[in-house]
Amino acid sequence: MLPECRRPLSGCILCVWLSPLQGMSMAATQSGVPNLSDEEARRQLRRAVIASTIGTTIEWYDFFLYSTVTGLVFAKLYFPQSDPLVGTLQAFLIYAVGFLARPVGAAIFGHYGDRIGRKATLIVTLLLMGLATFAVAFVPTYASIGIWGAVLLTVLRFIQGVGVGGEWGGSVLMSMEWARTDKHRGFIAAWPQFGVPAGLFIANLAVLVTSQISGSSFLTWGWRVPFVLSIVLVAIGLYIRLNILETPTFARLLAEQKIEKTPTLEVIRRQPKDILLSALARMAEQAPFYIYTAFVFTYGVTNLGVSRDLLLTAVLVASMLEFITIPLFGHISDLIGRRKMYIIGSIAVGIFGFIYFALVDTRDPVWIFVAIVLSLVPHAMLYGPQAAFIAESFTGRLRYSGASLGYQLASIIAGGPAPLIATALFAYYHSGYAIACYVFACAVLSVIAASLLGDYTNKDISREYDEAHPLADHGHAPPAR
Repeated sequence: MLPECRRPLSGCILCVWLSPLQGMSMAATQSGVPNLSDEEARRQLRRAVIASTIGTTIEWYDFFLYSTVTGLVFAKLYFPQSDPLVGTLQAFLIYAVGFLARPVGAAIFGHYGDRIGRKATLIVTLLLMGLATFAVAFVPTYASIGIWGAVLLTVLRFIQGVGVGGEWGGSVLMSMEWARTDKHRGFIAAWPQFGVPAGLFIANLAVLVTSQISGSSFLTWGWRVPFVLSIVLVAIGLYIRLNILETPTFARLLAEQKIEKTPTLEVIRRQPKDILLSALARMAEQAPFYIYTAFVFTYGVTNLGVSRDLLLTAVLVASMLEFITIPLFGHISDLIGRRKMYIIGSIAVGIFGFIYFALVDTRDPVWIFVAIVLSLVPHAMLYGPQAAFIAESFTGRLRYSGASLGYQLASIIAGGPAPLIATALFAYYHSGYAIACYVFACAVLSVIAASLLGDYTNKDISREYDEAHPLADHGHAPPAR
């Protein structure tokens, strides 16, 4: 039995809302997960990896679709009376709201992910994200309802962010906690990360196809089509997630009655350093990523006069390259260690920022294409091992909450502000190298944070904080604090 809920009224209402899913999750957990045969365990691992990867692909399609359209459309439709640069800043402010909401989602769904299970929580995050994205398709423009169009976009963007905030931690754990050996956690946990380039690819492809509609029609209704189609993907993802079992880790915690009453508060109390370092470690990964995949549309079209289709195609190819590089670098981290791989990746990010803007500023379409395609290789060096690197740092009964908070707090300091900071830096210095310096500073912070995080590559992370456990390397206490 789960401990009695002691949350305030709003929490209890959510418990009631989730109770049917909780019942399914508990039934699956108690129906013999610990006694599965080797073949059935392997089958469940495959299902968990596929469900997590497809689910995150859908979630990130929704999120990146908004990101892409922000740079191309929203400033014109929802802030038409503003100067183009000011309108872009205003549109990216709404864009940033989604990042501010992500830690909120991490706190809410991290709590329920550690209390009622990974599966049930992931179903809810998918529905929340998908329905909010679908609703964006029907938001009237400034010409119809004035500033209220931007207000509605802001509300829906916040809901999107809450859904994404709860999604990542559960998807990673759904895969990683089905791993049958400690030696392949980096590779297995990298597959939910695959959802980022896959979602980016589908979102940019959808916009590229619909942008072939004549200019006025695209601005009037063409950009709404990809948002409408998102509901089909949500239905597919929901079907897949309803047909997987709860993870063995949560099954064990439930059987041993080690479910925390307030996991989010407990992980903040017990592992605040790991949460903060996880967030700072993401600086080199997240800030440049949104500069290279969101800000680039404003920078390229407005300042360099580059074709919108060229930029969309380049980002498509870059995302396809990450189909290979993300699981590859996750695997390499199993061989050389998570921390070492992450530090190497952070250094590569810091250096490549200057190369990127040197190539882009040539205004040569070929070099611009090359710069954009290569920009996500250093990102993959971080994003591949990142899931395991962060999740391994937290004890099992607090892992959903801790990993989600650490991962999503970076949204406030890195992902959300990045396009805004890049726009402001270019407006002031009129040079892409100022943005490259910002990327370099993010990389330095990540190197420091990664150096201070514990490295649990190929180590047993099954023990809880109230069990004895030997120290990890470099004098770091293991996740079982």
